Parts: sequence; C-alpha cells; structure tokens
Amino acid sequence: MSLYESSVRKPVMTSIIFIAVVILGIFSFNKLPIDLLPKIETNTILVMTTYSGASASDVETNVTRPLESSLNTVSNLKNITSVSKENTSIITMEFDYGLDLNVVTNDVRNKLDVVKSYMPAGAGDPIIFKLSTDMIPVMVLTATADQSLPALYKILDDKVGNPLARINGVGSVSISGAPQREIQVYVDPIKMEAYHLTVEALAQYIRMENVNTPAGSMDVGSDTYALRVQGEFKDPSELKNIVVGNYNGKTILLSDVAVISDKHEERMQESFTNGIQGAAIVVQKQSGANTVQIANEVRKMLPEIQKNLPTDIKLNVIMDTSDNILRTVSSLEETVIFALLFVMIVVLFFLGRWRATVIIILTIPISLISAFIYLYLTGGTLNIISLSSLSLAIGLVVDDAIVVLENITTHIERGGRPKQAAVNGTNEVGLSIVASTLTIIAVFLPLTMVSGMAGVMFS
Repeated sequence: MSLYESSVRKPVMTSIIFIAVVILGIFSFNKLPIDLLPKIETNTILVMTTYSGASASDVETNVTRPLESSLNTVSNLKNITSVSKENTSIITMEFDYGLDLNVVTNDVRNKLDVVKSYMPAGAGDPIIFKLSTDMIPVMVLTATADQSLPALYKILDDKVGNPLARINGVGSVSISGAPQREIQVYVDPIKMEAYHLTVEALAQYIRMENVNTPAGSMDVGSDTYALRVQGEFKDPSELKNIVVGNYNGKTILLSDVAVISDKHEERMQESFTNGIQGAAIVVQKQSGANTVQIANEVRKMLPEIQKNLPTDIKLNVIMDTSDNILRTVSSLEETVIFALLFVMIVVLFFLGRWRATVIIILTIPISLISAFIYLYLTGGTLNIISLSSLSLAIGLVVDDAIVVLENITTHIERGGRPKQAAVNGTNEVGLSIVASTLTIIAVFLPLTMVSGMAGVMFS
C-alpha cells in the first residue's frame, strides 16, 4: 500500500498526523527567537590592547608591532591590518569563510600568550572580539540633559543601565558620550624639582594610599570577625594630606607640590541629539535571545525609567532593529493573505469545486507551520532570511497542490469515486511532483557552495 493510498484509506490517522504537526508547529513558533538576521559568525577577529598614556608612535612600536609579528603566524590567516592611536592598539584579522572561529580564537589566544611577556609594563592584556550578527544592537537610545549634564553618566548608569540590564535576554547596556568624573592632580614641575620628586613616585604614593588593607581577624567570645583598614579615599580633599616625601627634615605633602581638582575626564567623543548634548545608550542581547521581545520590554520600561530621572533628562529611541523584523513578518502575513485570496479565486474559476479550494487553502498554513518545527529543531530563528524563504516557498507549495488536485478532479469527472480518484490521481503525478521539487533543490543547492558571505547567507 502506497503512502497516498494509506492516507486515503485511513483518514483518522491522517487527520491525527496533521493535527499533531499543527500543534508542534504552533509550539515551535512560540519558542522561536525573532531576530534581524540569522546567527552568522563573520570571518573577522579584532584584538584590542590598551596602553594608557602612550602616544600613537609608542603604541605602534611597543604594542602593535610585537603583536602583529606573533599573530601573523596564525594558520588560515587571509589578511591582517592594524590601527595604532593614543592609548589603544587595534588589530583586525580576516580569515576564510567557513572556518570554526572558536578554533581560530584559541589559536590567536595561544599566540598572544607567547608575546605577552614582551609587552610593556603599562600595557593591558589584549582583548579578543569575535564579530557576529549577535553584536548588532537591539536598540540605541539617547539621553539629552541640561543642568544634569555633569552627572549624566552616573545617573544613566544607575537609573537607566541597571534596570535595562535586568531584562531577560539583555546581554549588556553600554553608555557612551557622557562625561565621567575624574580626580585630576596637576603637579608643579618647579616644586617637584626642588623637592627631588618624580611623577612616577607621586603616582605610586597615591596608588598605595588608595587601598583597603586586610588586617587579620579578631575573636570576640565564640565569634571570629575579619578586620580591614579602610584606606580608599572618600573625598578628593583627602589626597592633599598624602605624604610624598621628606626634605631637610620637613614632611612633604601632595598639596605642597600639586593642585587636586574634582572635574570630568577629557572626552574622546561626545553625543548630540538634535543639537542637544547628552549620551548614547546601546542595548545588546545575549546570544539566541529574542530581539523583538527585548525591544518590547525596553519600550515598556522606558516610561517608568523616565519618571525616575531628573526633569531635564529626556530619553529617545533612535534605532530599533525590531522594526525591520516586524515589517518583514507583516510582509509575510500580507503575502499569505494574498496567496490565499488569489489561490481561492483561481481554483474556483478553473476547477469549480469548493472542496478543492478549501484543500488548497489548507496546504499553505500547514506547510508554513511544519517549517517552524524544522527551524526550532535546528536552532534557527525567525529572521529576514528565513521569512523571505517561507514567502518564496508558498508558491511552490501551491503549485504542487494545484497539480495534484487538478488530476484528482479529472478522475472524478470521468466517473471515478472520490477516494479511488484521490489515490489514482496522486499516483499518476506523484513522481512528477517529487522530480520538480528535486529540480528546484538541485538549482538552489549549488548556491550553498558559493564562497564568501553570499555562501554563508544561502546555506
């Protein structure tokens, strides 16, 4: 007994199978994360290293060149470029597409461990960034301020960043462009020379004084308490009394050779919205999280956050990647509706049977729902690529269904009983339908073998 015959002879079993597919499809659809693009790891790795206080030439000589010499030996490396600027070295490494970036990253990390001992004392540890679609921000907000501008970073960090970071699925909330507090020490070079002091010595004294030191433990009855000496500064004025040296029997304080100022750090970038100075807030998601759900949660929380901010601070949404996703979903819904309408008209016009029309219309949603099961089992997402593919697949499904139904209708018109006509009509064109579908697969399959980003997208 063929598949077609068993499906017709056992309608209850066939109905149960389709109902199960629909239930599993709806379950999978509700569990699928919605994103702008499928998760794609690019062929690029960034290595960023900080070297505070160094000029661009010093960064290039002492940091970038040693790192480049070591990283240049990484296998499968296609291209390597670097940018050296004040305080920062950025090395960009490009590899062939299709490589496992986790393996490549381990190789890069091993090369960095080898050269780390040759790095200058003030340089930080190199940080590795793997570029992928997960790094695309979910939302970008701006905050404009007037009187609250000097304390804007602290306010946004406490009252905006922390609440948003607690949303399920949010990976990080970063703030840029806002001024940050900085305690600045301006030394007098003449006095420093008179007292035989150096800037390095002053920095060392300040660093040693600004620490909390463990002081052992103390027993009180049956209890033991840990002790520590509170040494961290709570007010900038405390720096004035730091002892930095001794000259001719006189104790030299930091205030004798320097002026302490409580100001804001010099900014490398500033943020303006409609000509008003403020800050930018970037919300990024965790890997595999639902972009649309996160964006909706952020928008719901913004009015409550705005109430807790000073009146002169205004929050605005300038980018929301969920908008593109929702437009794509809306386009798919529109495609399905028009497909149902046009298919109904065409089938009724040519076949003249309402039963055939209903069957054709049912094939579209059931086929789409079954695709959601596949996406869920393979860890896929609802994104522009997958939704566009589903839109194209609707036409293929309708074509096959119309061919089969038209042949079945022909058998019925010749006097055949409906059940037998369904079996015979499907058997006659079944092989042709499979062959035409395989032909389409044969056309698209080679596209997955294309190299570069295009091949990654097609696959």
